[in-house]
Amino acid sequence: MRVDIWSDIVCPWCYLGKRRFEKALAAFEGSDEVRIAHRSFQLDPTRVKGETPSRRAMLQSKYRLSEEQVRTMDLKMEQMAAAEGLEYHLTDAGLTGNTLDAHQLVHLAATHGREDEMIERLYKAYFTEQRSVFDIDSLQALATDEGLAAAEVREALEGGRYVDDVRRDLNEARSLGVTGVPFFVIDGRYGISGAQATDVFSRAFIMAAESSRSG
Repeated sequence: MRVDIWSDIVCPWCYLGKRRFEKALAAFEGSDEVRIAHRSFQLDPTRVKGETPSRRAMLQSKYRLSEEQVRTMDLKMEQMAAAEGLEYHLTDAGLTGNTLDAHQLVHLAATHGREDEMIERLYKAYFTEQRSVFDIDSLQALATDEGLAAAEVREALEGGRYVDDVRRDLNEARSLGVTGVPFFVIDGRYGISGAQATDVFSRAFIMAAESSRSG
Protein backbone atom coordinates (compact mmCIF):
# COMPACT_ATOMS: atom_id res chain seq x y z
CA MET A 1 0.00 0.00 0.00
CA ARG A 2 1.28 3.45 -0.91
CA VAL A 3 0.30 6.71 0.75
CA ASP A 4 1.10 10.07 -0.86
CA ILE A 5 0.99 13.02 1.51
CA TRP A 6 0.96 16.57 0.14
CA SER A 7 1.91 19.16 2.75
CA ASP A 8 3.71 22.44 3.34
CA ILE A 9 6.34 22.94 6.02
CA VAL A 10 4.70 26.09 7.43
CA CYS A 11 1.22 24.57 7.62
CA PRO A 12 0.26 23.87 11.26
CA TRP A 13 -2.53 21.53 10.16
CA CYS A 14 -0.01 19.46 8.19
CA TYR A 15 2.12 18.61 11.24
CA LEU A 16 -1.06 17.86 13.19
CA GLY A 17 -2.39 15.69 10.36
CA LYS A 18 0.91 13.84 10.10
CA ARG A 19 0.75 12.87 13.76
CA ARG A 20 -2.88 11.71 13.57
CA PHE A 21 -2.09 9.73 10.43
CA GLU A 22 0.89 8.10 12.18
CA LYS A 23 -1.26 7.05 15.13
CA ALA A 24 -3.68 5.34 12.77
CA LEU A 25 -0.81 3.72 10.88
CA ALA A 26 0.74 2.37 14.09
CA ALA A 27 -2.52 0.60 14.90
CA PHE A 28 -2.99 -0.81 11.39
CA GLU A 29 -2.12 -4.51 11.06
CA GLY A 30 -0.56 -4.06 7.65
CA SER A 31 1.59 -1.09 8.61
CA ASP A 32 4.83 -2.86 7.66
CA GLU A 33 3.69 -2.94 4.04
CA VAL A 34 2.76 0.75 3.82
CA ARG A 35 5.10 2.99 1.85
CA ILE A 36 4.82 6.72 2.46
CA ALA A 37 5.81 9.39 -0.05
CA HIS A 38 5.95 12.99 1.10
CA ARG A 39 4.91 15.34 -1.68
CA SER A 40 5.56 19.06 -1.96
CA PHE A 41 2.86 21.71 -1.76
CA GLN A 42 3.44 25.43 -1.35
CA LEU A 43 0.65 27.48 0.16
CA ASP A 44 2.21 30.56 -1.42
CA PRO A 45 4.71 29.67 -4.15
CA THR A 46 4.75 33.30 -5.32
CA ARG A 47 6.29 34.59 -2.10
CA VAL A 48 9.67 36.19 -2.79
CA LYS A 49 12.58 34.07 -1.59
CA GLY A 50 14.55 35.76 1.15
CA GLU A 51 11.59 37.75 2.47
CA THR A 52 10.40 36.57 5.90
CA PRO A 53 7.47 38.68 7.10
CA SER A 54 5.60 38.19 10.35
CA ARG A 55 3.45 35.08 10.26
CA ARG A 56 0.71 36.72 12.30
CA ALA A 57 0.70 39.83 10.12
CA MET A 58 0.38 37.59 7.05
CA LEU A 59 -2.61 35.79 8.57
CA GLN A 60 -4.27 39.09 9.50
CA SER A 61 -3.90 40.35 5.95
CA LYS A 62 -4.78 37.11 4.15
CA TYR A 63 -7.90 36.31 6.15
CA ARG A 64 -8.86 39.86 7.19
CA LEU A 65 -8.56 39.04 10.86
CA SER A 66 -7.85 41.25 13.83
CA GLU A 67 -4.73 40.83 15.94
CA GLU A 68 -6.86 39.38 18.73
CA GLN A 69 -8.54 36.90 16.38
CA VAL A 70 -5.16 35.61 15.21
CA ARG A 71 -3.93 35.24 18.78
CA THR A 72 -7.06 33.27 19.68
CA MET A 73 -6.65 31.10 16.60
CA ASP A 74 -3.01 30.39 17.49
CA LEU A 75 -3.93 29.46 21.07
CA LYS A 76 -6.54 26.97 19.85
CA MET A 77 -4.02 25.47 17.44
CA GLU A 78 -1.44 25.10 20.22
CA GLN A 79 -4.03 23.30 22.34
CA MET A 80 -4.99 20.92 19.53
CA ALA A 81 -1.34 20.18 18.86
CA ALA A 82 -0.72 19.47 22.54
CA ALA A 83 -3.57 16.96 22.52
CA GLU A 84 -1.62 15.03 19.87
CA GLY A 85 1.66 15.22 21.76
CA LEU A 86 3.05 18.13 19.76
CA GLU A 87 4.52 21.34 21.16
CA TYR A 88 3.64 24.43 19.13
CA HIS A 89 4.92 27.92 19.90
CA LEU A 90 2.89 30.27 17.74
CA THR A 91 3.98 33.70 18.89
CA ASP A 92 4.62 37.22 17.65
CA ALA A 93 8.19 36.14 16.86
CA GLY A 94 7.05 33.64 14.22
CA LEU A 95 7.98 34.34 10.61
CA THR A 96 6.83 32.93 7.30
CA GLY A 97 8.47 32.73 3.90
CA ASN A 98 9.03 30.79 0.69
CA THR A 99 9.31 27.04 1.35
CA LEU A 100 10.79 25.96 -1.98
CA ASP A 101 14.22 25.15 -0.53
CA ALA A 102 12.71 23.30 2.42
CA HIS A 103 10.81 21.09 -0.02
CA GLN A 104 13.96 20.60 -2.07
CA LEU A 105 15.64 19.40 1.12
CA VAL A 106 12.92 16.79 1.69
CA HIS A 107 13.46 15.51 -1.86
CA LEU A 108 17.21 15.30 -1.23
CA ALA A 109 16.60 13.43 2.02
CA ALA A 110 14.40 10.98 0.13
CA THR A 111 17.39 9.90 -1.95
CA HIS A 112 19.01 8.84 1.33
CA GLY A 113 15.89 7.17 2.70
CA ARG A 114 15.43 9.97 5.23
CA GLU A 115 12.47 11.97 3.92
CA ASP A 116 10.14 11.29 6.85
CA GLU A 117 12.85 12.13 9.37
CA MET A 118 13.69 15.30 7.46
CA ILE A 119 10.16 16.63 7.24
CA GLU A 120 9.64 15.83 10.92
CA ARG A 121 12.79 17.81 11.76
CA LEU A 122 11.60 20.76 9.69
CA TYR A 123 8.20 20.78 11.38
CA LYS A 124 9.75 20.67 14.83
CA ALA A 125 12.23 23.41 13.96
CA TYR A 126 9.48 25.70 12.72
CA PHE A 127 6.60 25.06 15.10
CA THR A 128 8.42 24.10 18.30
CA GLU A 129 11.81 25.79 18.14
CA GLN A 130 10.78 28.85 16.09
CA ARG A 131 13.76 28.39 13.81
CA SER A 132 13.97 29.49 10.21
CA VAL A 133 13.21 26.97 7.47
CA PHE A 134 13.70 29.58 4.75
CA ASP A 135 17.44 30.21 4.43
CA ILE A 136 20.10 27.80 3.25
CA ASP A 137 22.31 28.13 6.34
CA SER A 138 19.46 27.11 8.63
CA LEU A 139 18.31 24.30 6.35
CA GLN A 140 21.86 23.01 6.10
CA ALA A 141 22.14 22.86 9.89
CA LEU A 142 18.81 21.04 10.20
CA ALA A 143 19.82 18.58 7.48
CA THR A 144 23.05 17.67 9.24
CA ASP A 145 20.95 16.88 12.32
CA GLU A 146 19.47 14.08 10.22
CA GLY A 147 22.81 12.82 8.96
CA LEU A 148 22.95 14.54 5.57
CA ALA A 149 26.27 15.92 4.37
CA ALA A 150 26.46 19.70 4.68
CA ALA A 151 28.30 20.12 1.38
CA GLU A 152 25.75 18.09 -0.55
CA VAL A 153 22.88 20.01 1.00
CA ARG A 154 24.34 23.39 0.08
CA GLU A 155 25.18 22.28 -3.46
CA ALA A 156 21.68 20.88 -4.00
CA LEU A 157 19.87 23.92 -2.66
CA GLU A 158 22.06 26.55 -4.28
CA GLY A 159 21.90 24.72 -7.61
CA GLY A 160 18.16 24.09 -7.47
CA ARG A 161 18.68 20.37 -7.98
CA TYR A 162 15.13 19.43 -6.93
CA VAL A 163 13.16 22.46 -8.11
CA ASP A 164 11.62 20.43 -10.95
CA ASP A 165 10.60 17.67 -8.52
CA VAL A 166 8.86 20.20 -6.28
CA ARG A 167 7.04 21.69 -9.27
CA ARG A 168 5.95 18.25 -10.47
CA ASP A 169 4.43 17.58 -7.05
CA LEU A 170 2.62 20.92 -7.18
CA ASN A 171 1.31 20.26 -10.67
CA GLU A 172 0.08 16.80 -9.73
CA ALA A 173 -1.71 18.24 -6.71
CA ARG A 174 -3.43 20.78 -8.96
CA SER A 175 -4.43 18.02 -11.39
CA LEU A 176 -6.10 16.23 -8.46
CA GLY A 177 -7.93 19.38 -7.50
CA VAL A 178 -5.97 19.89 -4.30
CA THR A 179 -6.33 23.46 -3.05
CA GLY A 180 -5.28 22.97 0.56
CA VAL A 181 -3.13 20.69 2.66
CA PRO A 182 -2.58 18.25 4.19
CA PHE A 183 -3.96 15.97 1.51
CA PHE A 184 -3.55 12.20 1.66
CA VAL A 185 -4.03 9.69 -1.15
CA ILE A 186 -4.14 6.10 0.08
CA ASP A 187 -3.29 3.40 -2.45
CA GLY A 188 -4.31 5.70 -5.29
CA ARG A 189 -7.98 5.18 -4.36
CA TYR A 190 -8.92 7.16 -1.29
CA GLY A 191 -8.32 10.86 -0.84
CA ILE A 192 -8.44 12.48 2.59
CA SER A 193 -8.37 16.24 2.85
CA GLY A 194 -7.26 17.95 6.03
CA ALA A 195 -6.00 16.87 9.44
CA GLN A 196 -8.84 14.45 10.02
CA ALA A 197 -9.38 12.48 13.21
CA THR A 198 -7.26 9.36 13.63
CA ASP A 199 -10.23 7.04 13.13
CA VAL A 200 -10.85 8.53 9.68
CA PHE A 201 -7.39 7.39 8.62
CA SER A 202 -7.92 4.02 10.30
CA ARG A 203 -11.10 3.39 8.31
CA ALA A 204 -9.37 4.42 5.09
CA PHE A 205 -6.55 1.93 5.72
CA ILE A 206 -9.06 -0.86 6.23
CA MET A 207 -11.04 0.07 3.12
CA ALA A 208 -7.89 0.24 1.00
CA ALA A 209 -6.69 -3.13 2.30
CA GLU A 210 -10.06 -4.75 1.60
CA SER A 211 -10.19 -3.27 -1.90
CA SER A 212 -6.70 -4.55 -2.62
CA ARG A 213 -7.58 -8.08 -1.51
CA SER A 214 -10.76 -8.11 -3.61
CA GLY A 215 -8.83 -6.96 -6.67
